[in-house]
Amino acid sequence: MILMNTSAVPARNLWPYAIICWFVIFASALAAWTCFAMRQKTDLVGIDYYEQEVRFQRQLDRLNRTAAFRGEVLLQHDASLHEITLQLPAGHLSPPPVGQIHFYRPSNAGLDVNVPLVLDAAGHQRLGTSALRGGLWKVRVQWKQAGAEYFFEQLIVVDESSAGLTALPAAGAN
Repeated sequence: MILMNTSAVPARNLWPYAIICWFVIFASALAAWTCFAMRQKTDLVGIDYYEQEVRFQRQLDRLNRTAAFRGEVLLQHDASLHEITLQLPAGHLSPPPVGQIHFYRPSNAGLDVNVPLVLDAAGHQRLGTSALRGGLWKVRVQWKQAGAEYFFEQLIVVDESSAGLTALPAAGAN
């Protein structure tokens, strides 16, 4: 009589190994992420913190001074004529204000353009938009008049068919 061993070798259960492996991978990833986070620079204050604060406060002062007559500052874009007309309040014409108009392109700083502020007797300045690429522009007007600084900003969208910024002659100019 032949005796056979009918008891089979039990198959190994892999679940405990998988769970242990998962915890080892998780702990390793957590340690790596912690090391990466600890090596990052976390300076919240710039080296020139006080100068930045003074510049920011000056900008707030400009905005507050401009808020009193914001409805009198007009910046109109006429897409059909490819021109922008700026009008400052009548009270800011004598003595003539000194400043600039900054065309800021959020998507490409290389396209930014600065134009000096040169108003006619009525307080208007016209600018052609043929040099500006089509798209969104922030027009920032900053001027100084009678010792006080002012700031005005408005978004415009220039049509794609425009291609260039040119100063147009002031109305009534020779």
